[in-house]
Amino acid sequence: MNKLHPAFDWHEVARLALTSRVLDELEENELTPQGLVTYQFSARGHELGQLLISQLLDRPFDAASAYYRSRPFLLGSGLTLVEALASDMARTGSLSGGRDVGVVFHLPRRKRALVLPMAGDVGSQYTPAAGWAQAIRTHKETLKTPNVDDSIAVVFGGDGSVATNGFWSALTIATTLELPLLFVIEDNGYAISVKGPAQTPGSNIAANLASFKNLAIWDGSGTNPAETAELVHTAVREVRAGNGPGLLRLTMPRLSGHSSVDNQAYKGEEERKEEWQQDPLVHLHDYLVPVLMRENEWENLRNQVKRNVLRAKDEAMRQPHGDPATVTKFVFSDMERPQEVGGLVPEGIELPSGTPTSNPTDPRRINMIEAIRRTLELELALNPRLLVFGEDVGLKGGVHAATLGLQTKFGEDRVFDTSLNEEGIIGRAVGMAYAGLVPVPEIQFRKYADPATEQLNNCGTVRWRTNGRFAAPIVVRIPGGYRKIGDPWHSVTSEVTFAHQPGWLFAAPSNAEDTVGLLRTAMRGNDPVIFFEHRAMLDAAWARRPYPGDDFMLPFGQAKQISRGDDLTIVTWGAMVERCEMAAKNVDASIEIIDLRTLVPWDEEMVLGSVQKTSRCLIVHEDIGLGGFGAEIAATIVAEAFLDLDAPVERVTAPAAPVPFSTSLMEGIVPTVDLIRKKIEDLLAF
Repeated sequence: MNKLHPAFDWHEVARLALTSRVLDELEENELTPQGLVTYQFSARGHELGQLLISQLLDRPFDAASAYYRSRPFLLGSGLTLVEALASDMARTGSLSGGRDVGVVFHLPRRKRALVLPMAGDVGSQYTPAAGWAQAIRTHKETLKTPNVDDSIAVVFGGDGSVATNGFWSALTIATTLELPLLFVIEDNGYAISVKGPAQTPGSNIAANLASFKNLAIWDGSGTNPAETAELVHTAVREVRAGNGPGLLRLTMPRLSGHSSVDNQAYKGEEERKEEWQQDPLVHLHDYLVPVLMRENEWENLRNQVKRNVLRAKDEAMRQPHGDPATVTKFVFSDMERPQEVGGLVPEGIELPSGTPTSNPTDPRRINMIEAIRRTLELELALNPRLLVFGEDVGLKGGVHAATLGLQTKFGEDRVFDTSLNEEGIIGRAVGMAYAGLVPVPEIQFRKYADPATEQLNNCGTVRWRTNGRFAAPIVVRIPGGYRKIGDPWHSVTSEVTFAHQPGWLFAAPSNAEDTVGLLRTAMRGNDPVIFFEHRAMLDAAWARRPYPGDDFMLPFGQAKQISRGDDLTIVTWGAMVERCEMAAKNVDASIEIIDLRTLVPWDEEMVLGSVQKTSRCLIVHEDIGLGGFGAEIAATIVAEAFLDLDAPVERVTAPAAPVPFSTSLMEGIVPTVDLIRKKIEDLLAF
């Protein structure tokens, strides 16, 4: 007779395994064919290991990062049947309010682990989990937060996901820092239709990583209850004991297609038959009957589960679909409905408010580099939850010297270098923000942010996707743009890329004073911010200003009038502000120059008011003109102030080509003072 593993509540395992299976069967056989569920992902075959792990994550700071086949784990963590079905049917009672795919969940802590917001893209769940694991260490060692000592993070992924950037980045972070992170790889042999050998040499990531330093490996069945229970219990115990990260590979069948639109035609009849012979539900029955329950008790439990699921279905179907008028709600923070998880607000921490009035006490003009460094230093001293990190930001002080001396003053736990992986830098920051920290990651150059595209998108949309429950207020510092020389890799601006990402604020200061005010506002705010630091202005004489004081904070969306005039409005930002000012000097006209300072939001009121006064507008930016942010400004002016115009709205921008290395060729890309002056004169003569 079997002896059940004592660490688990096997009655609950049976009930929730049957529940998960009945849910999948109901969706596949009834709700999807009826059109009530439009996109379904089955967990059939994946139930056992997830449910066992869910029971072990009972510490106050335990968290898990899951993926679209993880609903059994969610059920074990407190997801209700009504929530599960409402999510699949996109009803208002779903966790996302119908905003996200029905099996893309999140879950503030209920009875067990907090479940970090999931995403639909493969592999993006890994680095936020690494960020949470690192935050555990910060809470324990730096902040001395109680009840954190043996907490861990767990991240689930399929075998196909181990080929992704996110997996390898998180693996590097976890092993180099020896973090309390358990990777759980559910290996069903397929990534949709692609078989294991095309994903991983030898089809076994555990075997391949056996010699990976600082990584414990466990490998075995995810369908045999006795073996799975021992593997799961051992893995969680060892990672919880502080022995560093581990990887648990569980093999199991995928008993349904990848999704409801996958008919598994790539599998033969014999292969499918063999998979069903490994059904964990059958093995669970044999493990529990008659040791824990009699056959009729198992059948009674199955019937009770079916009744519960059908009642939940009826309740979910009574819920309405979402109101289209609410679809833009939760893109940005709303203090009338603050997030439950992420940043300082749920922690009850309120940083001091400042003043938009500059109050310099020293007439010395500092450059933008010193402005950044000084502001970071003050905020690090003020807020012990603030962390600064990125490639080379430690003892080197960053490739632009903006963080020089900060690690020496605040220590390696507050200011630290990272591995060379932008996915890991941003994804880690997101996980840290969920854990109540304020991450300020640096991406060395604008072009280098491209590998982090998924994490940047997911960070910006997380508040919206979770119906306002989660947020990840991080401040991403990114230098970019031309300097004394250019090139296609270090001189990119492309601000419109970030302006087009929902949920992000975007700052582009042109001088040291505005840098202080906007950076401080960003670090004390409740939304994610892209803080763009133009390389040409970091040490430019024109950009130098007196330090405006430790309380100086500029609101986003408030532009600045550089000069006042009645004949022409110039709208610009960043390095182009100086060039526009130089171009306007020798023109015999009254020209108003507006420095937007932030693009999201941008000051429509000031721009429209100026254009209504001058009747002419020139927009100047360094980014490519085709689809550039200037087009958005022009469209707004035409829509709102068309009858006030005496001339077409014109733009001076870069042509659709990269920035070249040659300084002479660069004159054909970056708008020059002469080109701006010529366009000014043309508009005035129109």
